[in-house]
Amino acid sequence: MDIHFIKENIPLYVEAAGLTVRIALIGILCAFLVGLFCSMIRYLKVPILKGMVQGYIELSRNTPLLIQLYFLYFGLPKIGILFSSEQCAIIGLAFQGGSYMAEAFRSGLESVSKVQKDTGLSLGMTEKQVLQYVVLPQAISTSVPVFCANVIFLIKETSVFSAVALADLMFVTKDLIGIYYKTDEALWMLVIAYLLLLLPISILSSVLERKVRYAGFGNTSTVSGK
Repeated sequence: MDIHFIKENIPLYVEAAGLTVRIALIGILCAFLVGLFCSMIRYLKVPILKGMVQGYIELSRNTPLLIQLYFLYFGLPKIGILFSSEQCAIIGLAFQGGSYMAEAFRSGLESVSKVQKDTGLSLGMTEKQVLQYVVLPQAISTSVPVFCANVIFLIKETSVFSAVALADLMFVTKDLIGIYYKTDEALWMLVIAYLLLLLPISILSSVLERKVRYAGFGNTSTVSGK
């Protein structure tokens, strides 16, 4: 193991990690918004849009992110639509992640019992108020475990961004291996970099899940209205 090589190239990994985190944060935020929007359309059963959302979810979940990136980066320029590497990465992550977030929110919305909705209406609340104050808080809290799992999954999916010439962690690793043939050192740095990114998120997710359940959300008795 060449320790000198590792020390010399740590700044490259730090820079690549910063880019990876920035792209991941923007992409995941967009995925969250897309997922929430799509889940609300399906929950409210909006005509026409419901079918379009279902089609989007099936397309996104059943095609690899790498193929979606190729379509954005290499395919769309054929018809005059150009995106930079970073834009392709963000759009691809939002497109892929949005479908997973939509399913997470959908399961949370459906977990709220009809009794609670009817009770809210009987107390004089409007349907909008029931959705805002009764359904959404419980649905989001119930979706926390799946949401956190999706965040970790999407961050790991950033490893394919190098395919569209984005200088992320994987790109730097492949570049160093190709130039210096230091495969073991480069791969160890890659593993440690992702571990440093994902381990705090995993720990934070566990803490957040416990706090949500301690507060009375996300457990069977609360969701079922018993």
